[in-house]
Amino acid sequence: MSQKYYAVRKGRQPGIYRTWPETQQQVSGYPQAQYKSFTSEGDARAFMTGKATPSRTFHSQSKSTPNQAPINATITVYTDGGSRNTGNIAGQHVHQDDKAAWAYRIEMPDQLVTDSAGEWGATNNRMEIMAFLRALEQLQRLGQTKTMILFVLDSQYVLNAVTKGWLAGWKRRGWKRSNGPLVNAELWRKVDRLLAEFTTLHYHWTKGHATNQGNVFVDHLLNQTMDQMHPGQRAQASTGAKISPRQAKAIVPNNKASSVQSRIEQLTTLNPAPSEKKTVDPEQVARSVAAIKKILRDNN
Repeated sequence: MSQKYYAVRKGRQPGIYRTWPETQQQVSGYPQAQYKSFTSEGDARAFMTGKATPSRTFHSQSKSTPNQAPINATITVYTDGGSRNTGNIAGQHVHQDDKAAWAYRIEMPDQLVTDSAGEWGATNNRMEIMAFLRALEQLQRLGQTKTMILFVLDSQYVLNAVTKGWLAGWKRRGWKRSNGPLVNAELWRKVDRLLAEFTTLHYHWTKGHATNQGNVFVDHLLNQTMDQMHPGQRAQASTGAKISPRQAKAIVPNNKASSVQSRIEQLTTLNPAPSEKKTVDPEQVARSVAAIKKILRDNN
């Protein structure tokens, strides 16, 4: 196997590195970082002087792809947002009485933190941003801004805004799009301020409502929040619930022999208070059951 030279033209500490982990530390989480791998030191130095073009560019934070080196993150975060546009025509705005909600799940070595809240008349995109924003805020409160963190989300909109330079472009234009106003600009400003506090963030896209257990969890959690919203009441408040290590292990068992029924029960309760009985949308339960069964089949 030939020796590789990783040239970091734009990163925390520009230079030539001999290993991928060293290179990753310089480019992951750095706005619009540029790097390229070479088989000779001469080519790497030519790239550093601008005589070559980058094979890959990291915008803001790194986005995981099938060909990228695996990420050994200390914390994994799942976020999701949704809106029930009941009776709406495709392409039209949501109605003021449409339910919407966001949710996140933060998996840490010693604890699991989940949260969800609802809002009336909000779009799916707004809820996706809110989930991401609230997760960042919680991580900051937990003192985890210097930790390697992997975000797993199914929103291409949020993912592209952070990893493809959209956020930086909106900021340069005074929080406007090139062709007009920026929707949810106030949320993106907050996201931008928070991202600057973190040193090592990675991102991975997952297909929504499919077989990713963490994604299924937050999808179920936000739908449960919407189930509890009733006309005339205020938006469902955030709980900021924390779960002890023992409870966290029970919700996400590593034992492949765990029964399907036990996982269904875990997903359908989702941390209720001792005196509170939760109601569950049958359609959401059916989706979760199907996803769990597939996960178990794939793991056997």
